[in-house]
Amino acid sequence: MIERYTRPEMGLLWDSDHKFGKMMEVEIAVAQVQAQLGIIPKGAAKTIAQKARFNVKRISEIERQTKHDVIAFVSNLAENVGPQGKFIHYGLTSSDVLDTAFSLQVREAGMVLMKSVEGLEKSLKVLVNRHAETLCAGRTHGMFAEPTTFGFKMAGFLAETQRNKKRVKAALDGMMICKLSGAVGTYSSQAPKIENMVAKKLKLKTETIATQVIPRDRHAEMLSALAILGTGLERLAVELRHLQRSDVAEVTEGFTKGQKGSSAMPHKKNPISAENITGLSRLLRGYAIAGLENVALWHERDISHSSVERVVFPDAFIVADYACHRMTILLDGLDVNKKRMLDNIESSQGQIFSSHVLLALIQKGMIREEAYALVQRLCHSLSYGEHLKDKLMVDDQISKLLKPKEIDEIFTGKKHKKAIKEIIKRV
Repeated sequence: MIERYTRPEMGLLWDSDHKFGKMMEVEIAVAQVQAQLGIIPKGAAKTIAQKARFNVKRISEIERQTKHDVIAFVSNLAENVGPQGKFIHYGLTSSDVLDTAFSLQVREAGMVLMKSVEGLEKSLKVLVNRHAETLCAGRTHGMFAEPTTFGFKMAGFLAETQRNKKRVKAALDGMMICKLSGAVGTYSSQAPKIENMVAKKLKLKTETIATQVIPRDRHAEMLSALAILGTGLERLAVELRHLQRSDVAEVTEGFTKGQKGSSAMPHKKNPISAENITGLSRLLRGYAIAGLENVALWHERDISHSSVERVVFPDAFIVADYACHRMTILLDGLDVNKKRMLDNIESSQGQIFSSHVLLALIQKGMIREEAYALVQRLCHSLSYGEHLKDKLMVDDQISKLLKPKEIDEIFTGKKHKKAIKEIIKRV
């Protein structure tokens, strides 16, 4: 991923040094277990742990000749260890090391990502509590529907974020696999006991049945969880973009000193963060498709998945982390215009309360179909500047059923706030 969208704490986990470092961790753990079981000399395991070193530049030099990155890596370790280096990678195949080390990388990346998701969750909670009773227009089909509150809007996104946190965590748990079962998964080179002991040492689980690789449905699940997380971010971003439109103007992204919105129009304050997050979510969905394509491999294994994963996994984690972090900053600096929200409700000419007028008439004994037709007629007959409440006050049919005080009560939004206050407690 380009530097622009890479936060250092996540980006460092995916560079070559860190990748080979995790591979070395696996090689050392295997050697230690093998020595414990008497498979290789104890002195060899001790020497490997003390002297194993690698140099990315040197690995690249060897790989240019071998055309195999794991062989190049093992060769570089061995030449630094000396004669005992011959016991490095003993009984292993390349994917044993690659897949197990990858699990370690994903675990660390997951820890960074979960902190970003939790930061997002915290920021949403603040908005939910702060604006639990901030009335605003609810919209369906892009049109006024019924009143809601801005806190309740955010509560829906908070609930989705909490579900996404669970999805990501479950997918991460599914990725925590140690695989040391050999070339086609039959443990012909070393017993399952070694895998079990190394897994325990590395705080991983063993695969139920592997081929030469860990089955890629686990990886597809991980990328899918990140894609769903991104889609949740996009849903929130799109909502904030709509609310920032000039003709709506209910919220505004933070605007720092010296910031400029347009090279041509000095007045502009554009929803750039929300738009950025919208675009990044598209990448995450694309990575999920690539992960699904990687599940079906030839027989016990081919390497068609390898080139894909070298790109999509680092990018997916980096993008998801960046998008969560940027959304958190957006929310923390969001300017919520309460007056504009009320003005927009008023601009509906009272029609936004029509459903509660309908319910009030039904409660007073009017047949639903008649009440609906009556309220609809009054709403559709409003001229510019007129208000539904005033129409109700002077309508003969309605004035016989509803008192002025009851009509006034409908247009306060108190019922909406009361219901919302209880529902928000769920998150």
